[in-house]
Amino acid sequence: MAPAPSQIENALVDFAEYQTVCKLKSRYFFYLDAKQWPRLRALFSDAATFEGFPFATSGPDAFVAGVSEWLSPMRTVHQGFMPDMQKRDDGLIRARWAMYDYLTWPQDSFVYKGFQIDGMYGIRGYGYYDEEYVRTDSGWRISFMRLTRTRIDPLAGDHLEPPAYDVPPPDLCWLDGEQIDSTSAKSRSIAES
Repeated sequence: MAPAPSQIENALVDFAEYQTVCKLKSRYFFYLDAKQWPRLRALFSDAATFEGFPFATSGPDAFVAGVSEWLSPMRTVHQGFMPDMQKRDDGLIRARWAMYDYLTWPQDSFVYKGFQIDGMYGIRGYGYYDEEYVRTDSGWRISFMRLTRTRIDPLAGDHLEPPAYDVPPPDLCWLDGEQIDSTSAKSRSIAES
């Protein structure tokens, strides 16, 4: 049975909280791809719980250790879309994000979820993140995260490794309020990686 319109209106998240949660999730995806593990850990509450991941997730420290080891041989792109949020009470927000990830690794060097496929070098994945966010003394933090997948497309066969294009890497400090110039951004991004 679908919720009544009044139930939906009562569960709306105010704009400032919505923006804060979107910022948390945006940084989650960025820190995964930039492999910034201490920064990733700071997004979670100390009691955060996790489901649906292929590595140990007995708490936020175990999650970060597991995801860092899991992704270490990979080049990754993680994206989230269409956040749907509900305020559960004054200190709790629940959300669902559609997700896409593109993971690659050296050909035939990794077996994904127990399936050995000759020539496999990665996946394209689709699904959802179901999450809860709690207000802490340090601000809003992710307190629950569940990854569900609706589709996983293996990448196998002929694989062209992209060349080392001369493009600047992401600037890890871009949103942290530091004054930068275009010449220092590249060296700072590389030095901190």
